[in-house]
Amino acid sequence: MKGQDYILVETICVHYKIEVSFIKELHNIGLIEIEQLEDDEFIHSEKIGDLEKMIRLHHELNVNIEGIDVVFNLLRKEIQLKEELKELRNRLRFYEE
Repeated sequence: MKGQDYILVETICVHYKIEVSFIKELHNIGLIEIEQLEDDEFIHSEKIGDLEKMIRLHHELNVNIEGIDVVFNLLRKEIQLKEELKELRNRLRFYEE
């Protein structure tokens, strides 16, 4: 695990003014992956953008953890469907030519 690729969970909580329990709940339902090294817990820096979205949903829109899970599952499904549509359009163009 490279140090610059991971951010300490406690640092994230202080920066965003959230409880560690919020991140642990997100981890428990599979929305955030927490890496453990000795007694410290870390989140990969690439996942911070998703975490920020989850924090905004929770604080600004009062969406609970289960609601955040639903929203992110729908967003993943949307991305998957867009990729599938793009692939099908490419295949259709191949047969149209």
